Amino acid sequence: MWESTFSASRAPIEVSMGTPRRFADWESRDEAQRSAALVHARAAMAGLGRRLGAVVHAMPGGSGQDGPLAGLAYAAKDMIATGLHTPGWGRAVPSSGIGERATVLRRLDAAGATLVAVAEMTELAYEPSGHNSSRGRVLNPWDFDRIVGGSSSGSAALVAAGCCDVALGSDTGGSVRIPAHCCGVTALKPTRGALPLDGVMPLAPSLDTIGLFARSAADLARVWPVLSASPSGSAALPRRAVVLDEALDDSDPAIVRACEAAIDILVTLVIDVVSHPGFPEAADQHALAVMQAEAARSHAALIDDPGTEPVLRRRLAKGLAIDDRALAESLAARVPLCEAFLRGTLVDADIAILPVMPVATPRVAEVTPGDPAFDPKRLYALSRFTRFVNYLGLPALALPAGFDDAGLPVGVQLVGRPGAEAQLLALGRAFQARTDFHGRVPRAVADEITTGWAA
Repeated sequence: MWESTFSASRAPIEVSMGTPRRFADWESRDEAQRSAALVHARAAMAGLGRRLGAVVHAMPGGSGQDGPLAGLAYAAKDMIATGLHTPGWGRAVPSSGIGERATVLRRLDAAGATLVAVAEMTELAYEPSGHNSSRGRVLNPWDFDRIVGGSSSGSAALVAAGCCDVALGSDTGGSVRIPAHCCGVTALKPTRGALPLDGVMPLAPSLDTIGLFARSAADLARVWPVLSASPSGSAALPRRAVVLDEALDDSDPAIVRACEAAIDILVTLVIDVVSHPGFPEAADQHALAVMQAEAARSHAALIDDPGTEPVLRRRLAKGLAIDDRALAESLAARVPLCEAFLRGTLVDADIAILPVMPVATPRVAEVTPGDPAFDPKRLYALSRFTRFVNYLGLPALALPAGFDDAGLPVGVQLVGRPGAEAQLLALGRAFQARTDFHGRVPRAVADEITTGWAA
């Protein structure tokens, strides 16, 4: 489908769809606007955030400390210990004690950011659509009849609706990138091990990462050095990229159109973009095996708990059928498969480009077990292009790249080499300097967005 080499002289495609009103990035606000934003965030959590079903707890507190993130309002997924509430893990009955505040939250606090809410999630963070039968689903701010994506559903919806500047989620097989695609926001899934996981509910420990959402890559670039305790500073743009053609071949036409337009823009920002015909299928299959086996072992005590959603109980039980030897074999294959991806797919490139999801954001009924319209293949497809990234332990950035035929957001995914978060964010900033998809006000809640920084 693609030429073997893209021309860097091609002009970017200018596209404009969706609600014309835009949010301003947190980075662009002055001190007074940031102070006002905290007041707005608390009111928005109590109002719009609650109506979207995205807020578990609105957090009390002041305006934070002085620091590089002073005035930044953030939310945390309800599986991260705040030290102030009992994390619910998306369940009707909380599953753990209060616990000490997680390191990732303490780092944000120390930089002056303010926790304003605990965000809703799917039960045990083990569902990609956002379905939660015990606590209710979060509404997609673009279209209430469409899925919001999971499992970090509330975190994505709150950022998309302008209720907070940044939100933390988790990503075991795509749980920040999938809702970022569905909600039209920017999300970073870091390199495995880059962020501490103390105080965070485990799902599949060999795959688990903390991920983060923001309106823009520029805002994520301000937060990342604080969260990762790594030096800030500029990063060079990638010099070479590969497009995973098989992923595009397997995607809906509307997804392909948006990603092709995004690639046309990315071509102008890197020296060379080439095609690669394959897809890391073996890594994806091992990712599924590890996720199922480790999730079952992490939450075996809940399989027979009548308070656990029946479909989830069956999913967990399925993982127990994967014995320790098979799990060990899948884990042992990770290093050679990662080397194969870095040397055989990326070769001398810095990043791989593919869609976040192969399908347009589905209607809720299509991916809800028990509904007459339920399509299990469509549910499976939601994480088809994200799972292998967790297995290989690589960083990935999801960027809003356009809209599908129904006017819903589409995300493109940039997968980097280990430790390349700053480089991915630099490319994301450059891409978003040429597009405005990341700032759009979602149409289903546009009438409720009245803040001065949404013009």
